[in-house]
Amino acid sequence: MTEAIRLDEKVVIVTGAGGGLGQAHALLFARHGAKVLVNDLGGS
Repeated sequence: MTEAIRLDEKVVIVTGAGGGLGQAHALLFARHGAKVLVNDLGGS
């Protein structure tokens, strides 16, 4: 039996959230109810 993961009332900081795994993790945490703070250096 799989138990759903809920992150309500949690704050998650994701660095490198501009793309790739960082972005995927940020979206996943948000879907599970966390407040997500994201950061990315960006660049050219």
